[in-house]
Amino acid sequence: MELKEPLHFSPYLKSVIWGGEAIAPFKGIVTDQKSIGESWEISAVPGKVSVVDRGSFKGKSLTELIEEFGPALVGGKVYETYGKNFPLLIKIIDAKDNLSVQVHPDDELAEKRHNCPGKTEMWHIIDTAPGAKIYVGLKQQITPDEYERRVADNTIMDVIDSYDSAPGDTFFLPAGRIHAIGAGNLLAEIQETSDITYRIYDYDRRDADGNPRQLHTEQARDAIDYTVYPDYKNAPVSADVADVALVNCRHFDVRRILLDNTIDLPMNHTRDSFMIVICLAGEATLKYGTEGRTETIRQGDTLLFPASLGNIAATGTATLLQVES
Repeated sequence: MELKEPLHFSPYLKSVIWGGEAIAPFKGIVTDQKSIGESWEISAVPGKVSVVDRGSFKGKSLTELIEEFGPALVGGKVYETYGKNFPLLIKIIDAKDNLSVQVHPDDELAEKRHNCPGKTEMWHIIDTAPGAKIYVGLKQQITPDEYERRVADNTIMDVIDSYDSAPGDTFFLPAGRIHAIGAGNLLAEIQETSDITYRIYDYDRRDADGNPRQLHTEQARDAIDYTVYPDYKNAPVSADVADVALVNCRHFDVRRILLDNTIDLPMNHTRDSFMIVICLAGEATLKYGTEGRTETIRQGDTLLFPASLGNIAATGTATLLQVES
């Protein structure tokens, strides 16, 4: 069987104490599940590997498809770099409450400690409640010793920068950068395939038995980038530009596509890679392949287009994210 169609996967819906109720309506799904904080849209994390839920490959896992199709699925350069390991993890996150303050190790440290990749990631804000904030980066210089002292005396938030968040905002989070999602944010998260997180601070919250959550103070000490940067939010992008770059790093390239139903917009590959398309709003028709086949994508959908399908032409009224590795 040939790869002649995009792949849609069954999302893994994760209920967490800080999760809200926005993900199911955003994705247009009906579920009795409550407090859904994360929808894992495309994952090759062991134990949470995505499975195709429609089309010719229904029931096949992402890892099985990479085994079978290799570079035809992921692209020659991606296959050369990552082999049979899918390099990206795509999530939708809904925070009803503040998430813990975290940091992720870089590839070198994660390989040394955990025998896995580190985690560089980005957030693109889909919707916000009044007063929603993103916490990211240091706003004043501190030493590793001061970091440990501030965690111990609950003053670490005093040195972490914060931003009022709004739909369309983008935050790039290279490994080593302290960050936290504040209450009231619905966002798309694009990251390396890694589940390694060092929890730095949890606002001194306690569980039902009065116990604080486990922190990874010592591990995080060596993972943090203590550099103070002038700004941690990406420059705003114009609503008048149909195709604009959001983040371009060695792990992923992400563009925002704005369709207004007037033209067929080419979504051309920028890398020798698969292409992931996430629909943040509206509905679009995506034309692909030499036979000019089409696929409809709606708000909340995520599709993986194999590298062998080539470029895409999009039409409709929609806001899309185009992701390559």
